[in-house]
Amino acid sequence: MTTKVDHLIIGGGVIGVCVAYFLAEAGRSVTLLEKGDIAGGSSYGNAGLIASGHAIPMPAPGVLTQGLRWLLDSASPFYIKPRPDPDLVRWLWRFRGACTQEHVLRTIPIVLALGSASLALYEAIHARHPLDDAYQRKGRLFLYRAQSGLDHARKDLDLLRRFGVEGEALDAAAVQNRFPPATESIIGGVYYRNYAHFSPAHFVRGLAGVVEGQGGIIRTQTEVLGFETSGKHITKVRTTRGDFDPGEVVLAAGTWSAPLGKMLRLHLPIQPGKGYSITAKRPPGYPELPVQLSDAKVALTPMGDALRFSSTLEMAGFDMRINQRRVDASRQAMRDYVQGAEGLEELEVWRGFRPMSPDDLPFIGRSRSYDNLILATGHSSTGMTHGPITGKLVAQIIAGEEPDLDLTPFSPARFS
Repeated sequence: MTTKVDHLIIGGGVIGVCVAYFLAEAGRSVTLLEKGDIAGGSSYGNAGLIASGHAIPMPAPGVLTQGLRWLLDSASPFYIKPRPDPDLVRWLWRFRGACTQEHVLRTIPIVLALGSASLALYEAIHARHPLDDAYQRKGRLFLYRAQSGLDHARKDLDLLRRFGVEGEALDAAAVQNRFPPATESIIGGVYYRNYAHFSPAHFVRGLAGVVEGQGGIIRTQTEVLGFETSGKHITKVRTTRGDFDPGEVVLAAGTWSAPLGKMLRLHLPIQPGKGYSITAKRPPGYPELPVQLSDAKVALTPMGDALRFSSTLEMAGFDMRINQRRVDASRQAMRDYVQGAEGLEELEVWRGFRPMSPDDLPFIGRSRSYDNLILATGHSSTGMTHGPITGKLVAQIIAGEEPDLDLTPFSPARFS
């Protein structure tokens, strides 16, 4: 049986659901396919940050050198597991090419424009729809125990101020005043105003409910098995629950966009970056302020009655095994930075894949290979931050409207 649909979205994470939302808002017929549950991947267990002030890309001078030093330490903040994978080798080569000061300076205003537009859309969505996702706009505090880290953070602050980012450097006393649970080992910090936070899964699932209320169709437990094409047109999407004849196809499957793309002979330079999080009960009186345990590269976010601390990046392919050393390193960081961390009641340990692009910018735009395929993927660690603006841009592409932002930096063909 084949079902004819106008707009078929593949992926039920924050990007796919935001695309569905803005298309449904425009009165378009939408069908979304998700192989598992809505927000079942990285949209479930991430740090829950809307990091609109986060603008310095991951590829930067010295980053790859640091990564190579950490290469054999599976507990390090940036671990690259050695393996004979040509796709990884090509990804690392492109990543190396982006580790320049020129790339950093070129990327900062692009990412700030994305973040600012997305934060405004988050505010509008929450004003219009009563989503139970503990949304707060309190900024974010970066904590430091090492002087070298604090000195580097202050240089980053000086750089970002040149682009209009609001932030302030804090000494140890000011940190204690703003975040009383900080341990005495904290020597200073940097506070950025333009951050918000929430429970990411609650947001995505709540917005999916809005889409259904607007007439959108969401099919979970529906895995894409392959495609049929005719020339430059996708004529059929085959799934575990029947086939679909689509007008437009939006590929928004996060890390899984790369293997799905290969079915269409597309080679998307996206690598799975495994991240971890531990969710615990939030202690009474704990501040409503996200903090970064910066030297350890661990984010700590209040989410209603929960507290989540999440670690950074493990490049190990599609390996879902839990690296206990990394989990233990996050627990140790909590004890080092936050008073009373030893007594936290843990609720869940999670891991999932971020869709890492070599230059830390997403792929947003029409495919050159297929006239009815739009890509919205490769958001690295900023999928939650850039979900709404990505959804709106895709809706504008489909409508043939002038997009709110220049799409050139996000071209799916930029690594061709």
